Amino acid sequence: MDSPVTHPTPTSEELNAELLAMPEPPEQPDPIVEPGYEELVAIALRHVRGRRGGDLVSVILVGSSVRRAITTHSDIDLIALVKGQADGHEIVRVADRLADIRYRGYREMEEDLPYSPRLPSLLRKARILFDHESLGAKLLERANQRFRQGPPPVSINEQIRMKAECFHWLGKARDLADRPATAQYLLSMFFDDAINAFFRLRGFWLTAPVDSLKFIASREATLGDLAGRFLTATTLAERLNVGRDLADLLFKDVPNPARID
Repeated sequence: MDSPVTHPTPTSEELNAELLAMPEPPEQPDPIVEPGYEELVAIALRHVRGRRGGDLVSVILVGSSVRRAITTHSDIDLIALVKGQADGHEIVRVADRLADIRYRGYREMEEDLPYSPRLPSLLRKARILFDHESLGAKLLERANQRFRQGPPPVSINEQIRMKAECFHWLGKARDLADRPATAQYLLSMFFDDAINAFFRLRGFWLTAPVDSLKFIASREATLGDLAGRFLTATTLAERLNVGRDLADLLFKDVPNPARID
């Protein structure tokens, strides 16, 4: 007669593991109220699934729609996560809107998450449209955890680099003041770099571009006022002067590059 099969007694660690609470999937935003928008999103999703159905992991809706900030010209912003590596980008029309679709490798995006100054805030309120084996939901959960930890720190060398680049564009614009169109273009590059530097230097996650000025003004009123005056300046000379004041205030605690002469 065969002896009865015995099973090893579970360890205390194994018993405790069964009692651990499973993390809840990230809460999903409600469907969009904008008339017809959900139908357009569904068409864009069908397009992505038709193109990458075989290796598609997840499709995630981001941007103004999940922030409840849709306007007439808002895009349908999708991130399509795929197996393996991918770094594609396409824009297609869906009725009267554009669908901006970015293809990313799932593993690559997962690895970028701890170091990116943008991904955690972008994914924090994202909405999953398609998910295979809950991989997208797990990524959003990690993004929420990473968001709560705060942005990655900025080294002193990176701070100096950002300061040097901003003052470089500002100086070049002043040098070319006799060519106003070129100078204004260089000042636009200066302003973009200055806005990004504010978020990184002050330890804030990057916001959507439409919210940046409001966010800055809510945290540092003087800097926000300078940013507004820079954008509304009516002359090149005024914009150059306000830009210099903005840069001086923004980088007041950042040292200049070391001299080697």
